[in-house]
Amino acid sequence: MAKQTRTKKSTKKKPLEQRRFGWGLLLKVALVMAVLMGVFGIYLDSQVRERFEGQKWALPALVYSRPLELFPGQKLSHAQMLRELQMLNYRKVDSPSGPGEYFANNSRIDIHRRSFNFSDGPEDARQISLTFAGQRLQAIKNPVNGRELGYARMDPVLLDRLNVDKREDRLLVRLDQVPELLKTALITVEDRDFYKHDGVSPMAIIRALVVNLKAGRTIQGGSTLTQQLAKNLFLTPDRSLWRKVQEAYMALIIDFRYDKDEILEAYLNEVYLGQNGNQGVYGFGLASYFYFGLPLNELNPDQIALMVALVKGPSYYDPWRNSERARDRRDLVLRLLANDGHIDRATYEQASGAPLRLIERGRMGYGRTPAFMGLLRQELQERFGNEFLNQNGLKIFSSLDPIAQHSAEQAIAEQVKQLRANTKKSDLEAAMVVSNWRKGEVSAVVGGADPSYAGFNRALSARRAIGSLIKPPVYAQALASGFTLGSAIKDQPISLRSEGGQVWKPNNYDRKFRGQVMFVDALAKSLNVPTVNIGMAVGLDKIIKGLERMGVRQSIPAYPSLMLGTLELTPFEVNQLYLTLANQGLYQPLTSIRAIQDNQGELVYQHTAKATQVLDPDAGYLALYAMTKVVGGGTAAHLAARFPNRVMAGKTGTTNDLRDAWYAGLDNEELASVWVGLDNNGTTGLTGASGALRVYSRYLDSRGVDSLELTQPQGVEQVNFAYSDGQPADPRCEQTRLLPAKSADLPPIRGCRPATPTYDIPAAGEQIGDWLKDIFNFAR
Repeated sequence: MAKQTRTKKSTKKKPLEQRRFGWGLLLKVALVMAVLMGVFGIYLDSQVRERFEGQKWALPALVYSRPLELFPGQKLSHAQMLRELQMLNYRKVDSPSGPGEYFANNSRIDIHRRSFNFSDGPEDARQISLTFAGQRLQAIKNPVNGRELGYARMDPVLLDRLNVDKREDRLLVRLDQVPELLKTALITVEDRDFYKHDGVSPMAIIRALVVNLKAGRTIQGGSTLTQQLAKNLFLTPDRSLWRKVQEAYMALIIDFRYDKDEILEAYLNEVYLGQNGNQGVYGFGLASYFYFGLPLNELNPDQIALMVALVKGPSYYDPWRNSERARDRRDLVLRLLANDGHIDRATYEQASGAPLRLIERGRMGYGRTPAFMGLLRQELQERFGNEFLNQNGLKIFSSLDPIAQHSAEQAIAEQVKQLRANTKKSDLEAAMVVSNWRKGEVSAVVGGADPSYAGFNRALSARRAIGSLIKPPVYAQALASGFTLGSAIKDQPISLRSEGGQVWKPNNYDRKFRGQVMFVDALAKSLNVPTVNIGMAVGLDKIIKGLERMGVRQSIPAYPSLMLGTLELTPFEVNQLYLTLANQGLYQPLTSIRAIQDNQGELVYQHTAKATQVLDPDAGYLALYAMTKVVGGGTAAHLAARFPNRVMAGKTGTTNDLRDAWYAGLDNEELASVWVGLDNNGTTGLTGASGALRVYSRYLDSRGVDSLELTQPQGVEQVNFAYSDGQPADPRCEQTRLLPAKSADLPPIRGCRPATPTYDIPAAGEQIGDWLKDIFNFAR
């Protein structure tokens, strides 16, 4: 019996021991899991802190145009100002009441300019009223007090974003830059308890379930904004239970460590809102430009509602592909806002009745300018090295003038189309560079007949023989060496023999000889033989050194044919060369960059013009004066007929067999260099006057002409030169021509006696080197 009793007793104790063992095991497992979760939590916490407290995103460098500077009397038409406002995506209204709005009638434009952090400091939004007369800005007023203003400037155009992530693109915004209605709409639709929960909201899950069941479709999600942020920043998009656990855990950590506003700002910049080609559009800042071409703080309620609607599914609600679906979702967001009292009934009715008002997909404001951006990238690399753009969030303030760029693109596209029809050359190409010659800044670059093409950039990379564009630099060196504008130059057949016994007989374009011509007329009429005579008198070595000082950086062969344009340059290099002429012998390197700020708005680079006098300024002035005669009655006389009573300077250029047509010209502000030709170096049938000059003329039709104002230097005076021999003479005694001249180098004015020419040229057959390679028989 005792044995049985003990057996029964042990039988009764076993379940209790098992239960104790089971609870102990469970407790141990729980402890292990707690330790593991703690360790995992520490890991997740480190991940969160590293991302939140470091560099959250790789931000591109933003490239801006020049800000349009406004002052009474400037060359700016009513139509050009409207074009600038269009590129800036200002909205036309009846009465501008907020930044980004304007009103226009036939002669006046009232603008509420946006605030902007310029390279030299921030400026608040302001109102200005502009009055126009013809192609001039007549007056600027403050419409609030009616006071006349002497100066104002517009915010610059956002041109492009460099070093964009291959998969993601975003434009960072601070929370104080985000409209209150956008924050309210986002929280109303996506996370009503955002400011109440701790990162995860069980009530939100229940509420979303009820709302979705009532609607019969999915309207609200159960994940909080913090959970969505955790998923977007750290996790993959798969829908596994483990990922949801990680998402919730990280949301709790994020909410514990950071305040709600910081979390909301991160979400606003991280959320995926669309696809632009191969790149995702992330954050509301960039999405605002992507869909509407506007900064975030200028969106209307209907536009705000559409962007919040897209959070649910940018592809499903893509407004370009699925406009009705997107509009329905937008109107649902507006209805939720109205039901909660965040917008009034009138705003709801107006917003829900508005069209989607989208810009062209991928345009993001102003169209791309691939040729100019190629120049800017090249300059950035040369100045700062390959790693410079790896810095986060740079702001690059460029010199591009959108008005000049648009006019240049129009001129190239329209005129090349006409020239192709005239010449039957369907593959005719062109390139153009425009600079502000006073500042040494590049204003516009067009790399080909299709300005939007991002491939071969002829403006920077196509070196071609420049023909008679070489003549003004040659004549400038001659003027610095003792020649005058009135000097008598022989225009007779000449024959020059090389060391190898080869003979070169240069000819004029028209195959005629005039016996003798004045220096200024030789340039105006682009005569070849007098040019060779002038160049040989000055000396090839001296001319080559002068060209190098004026900006030519490549090796220059010492052949007499150099004087007729065998030198090969790109349109950009031609512009650099002529920049020195425009500034009367003052050399400064062209630039496309004005200033650069870091992501904190601190200035890290400011362009400072460094000019060097490389040519006697009096000679520079006289050369420029002679170039005005090219337009006034020489090979570029087309311009004088088309734009009467306007002073311009320039030079046409044509190469052998009519392969390349060139023009370089300037008014009081801008210098343009234009090339027209074929990529295969074939014959075009065009001269500089019939080809490139017509492109420039078309540019001026749109851009307008600011008449060149030449100020005669102190050392220069008006002198009468005799037609007979080019010497200073008394006009009462013989036929003379009044021309400016450097007085210090002139002999006394003679009486009524004949004189002989001063300058000799090399005799026929003189040994001057083996220069017959690549000789041009004519240029014009």
